[in-house]
Amino acid sequence: MNLLPFLLDILKYTFAGVGVVWIAFYLVKPYLERDEKIQLLEFRKSMSSQTLPLRLQAYERLVLFIERINPANMLIRLNATAYSAHELHSLIMEDIRSEYQHNITQQIYVSSRAWGVVKNLKDDTLAMVGNAVKSLPETATGLELSKAILGFLSQVENNPYDIGTSMMRKDLEELF
Repeated sequence: MNLLPFLLDILKYTFAGVGVVWIAFYLVKPYLERDEKIQLLEFRKSMSSQTLPLRLQAYERLVLFIERINPANMLIRLNATAYSAHELHSLIMEDIRSEYQHNITQQIYVSSRAWGVVKNLKDDTLAMVGNAVKSLPETATGLELSKAILGFLSQVENNPYDIGTSMMRKDLEELF
């Protein structure tokens, strides 16, 4: 029966050891969590300093995109009077799609709301140009198409391009 006191001693020492480890763990745990939080904050600060310039550049490029697809600016840039309505329509569609493809990677750096604004403006502009060319006769000139597009734009109560630019600015202000 010498074995029983020996097993009881092992059991007592085991429980005591587990108790000491448990207490030590809960005493050290807050310090470990604090160090982990500090490392996470330092990592976020480092990432923020690296990505902030990229995010600012993305917003800048998307505002430029909005300005470039604004019919008031685009028609002047494309010299609308030099083309027939169908030639100008093709040129506008190609220009908008090309600008969009050129800026498509910027969606990584901006909010989903900002990217949605850009995508909707692109789609609405393409639809507006398509509707304008459909409303004209086959022999229409680029100047007539320009007038039709600007007429459609003037019927809209609030300029969507100004609203889009304002939304980009507001989204950017939320970064700071």
